[in-house]
Amino acid sequence: MRHIPVLLREVLDLFAEVNLRTFFDGTLGAGGHAKALLEAHPEIERYIGCDRDPRAHALAQEVLAPWGEKVEFVHGSYAEQIALVDGCVDGFLIDVGVSSMQFDEKERGFSFMGDAPLDMRMDPEGDLTAAEIVNRYPEKELARIFFEYGEERRSRPVAKAIVEARKKRPIRTTGELVDIIKPVATRGKLHPATLVFQALRIAVNDELGQLEKGLKAALEKTCSSGRIAAIAFHSLEDRIVKNVFRDAKERVKILTKKPIGPSAEEIRANPRSRSSKLRAVEVL
Repeated sequence: MRHIPVLLREVLDLFAEVNLRTFFDGTLGAGGHAKALLEAHPEIERYIGCDRDPRAHALAQEVLAPWGEKVEFVHGSYAEQIALVDGCVDGFLIDVGVSSMQFDEKERGFSFMGDAPLDMRMDPEGDLTAAEIVNRYPEKELARIFFEYGEERRSRPVAKAIVEARKKRPIRTTGELVDIIKPVATRGKLHPATLVFQALRIAVNDELGQLEKGLKAALEKTCSSGRIAAIAFHSLEDRIVKNVFRDAKERVKILTKKPIGPSAEEIRANPRSRSSKLRAVEVL
């Protein structure tokens, strides 16, 4: 599936009035937001595109080739890299979570559709995989991860089923894990594996910790009158964005009293955008 940047028009509107000399894109992906921002802001002198996924950089380099040396590609966690930027930054964009292309690359194990190794690493060089968590973490810790990161109401039965299954043989693939989860996980509109897979992905990549750390680092690095925008995809992420911005209320002007969601037109064109929420602040 072609990667479609979510809330693109809304992001452009938020930065429309800002003189963007330096911009930091914390989750570059395939470069969709970057291309649009560079087209809309010819005054950009330095566009820093950060991503943990080297495959994303390979795609983005093609898309952003017309802007040549304006664009710097940085491999790593935005939470770590923001602090290393020289000087202040006029704009930050952090588009949280897994990208469509990562879901569509079945061999990476992000999706419960099909059968693939239990990986889920955004950075292929990372040490921790979903297989490591599923096969080695204690039952109580598994239940905590599923409850806190997936909001899975049946976290304890799911953890117990996994521990019982791994006693017989290691759980190596997404298909094997789905078969274990299905009979015991919460049933409803979502696939029974949805919340457990979300929780594992968040744990493998420390997504919530990275988000909080990255936003706080961005607040320290943003120039006066500069802006920070963050796109979240579920309540856990959105709560962190909301709280970090609220706690900085003495230093920022909150531009989004309520999060901005996608239009009906965007949801029709890209169903994966339906849960996206955009919040932004201007640094005083």
